[in-house]
Amino acid sequence: MATAPFIVHVARLRRNPGLVSHEERHGVVAMAGPLHENGIDPGRSVVPEGAEAEVEVDVRAFSGGIEVVGTVRAPWTGICRRCAIPVQERYAPGSVNEDELYPIVDDTIDLEPLARDAIVLELPMAPLCREDCLGLCPQCGADRNEGECGCVAPRDARWANLDVLR
Repeated sequence: MATAPFIVHVARLRRNPGLVSHEERHGVVAMAGPLHENGIDPGRSVVPEGAEAEVEVDVRAFSGGIEVVGTVRAPWTGICRRCAIPVQERYAPGSVNEDELYPIVDDTIDLEPLARDAIVLELPMAPLCREDCLGLCPQCGADRNEGECGCVAPRDARWANLDVLR
């Protein structure tokens, strides 16, 4: 008989308080209510139906029970709080004028210029692939996120006289 992927048997742990078991489990978690897509506002984050979750925990017995400490990961979709750009703009009949109004043409408005302008204004001046990116080595070009390259920074001749103080 197959067991559910998230069931952890703890009888041995309960007989030995203080014993720790590291568990890594993967499987589909049945989502319901506010975590699932059904009936959710489009702006809210959701976990897609059938998405696989990952649980990595340490299971430890204590007098009277079990303590579980670790992480749970699951894919989600939604609008990132940094990526959702608030906009408030005005449209008026005619063409764009000095007041930066967008045009109303034949009783229609085109949201594409509004979207393009908002996106361009929110683009970072110096984007990072991630917050803790180490970048490339300026000498050899090696990706410092993948490991050290061993290069030694060149000495600046303007500071050479101070090297004798080291």
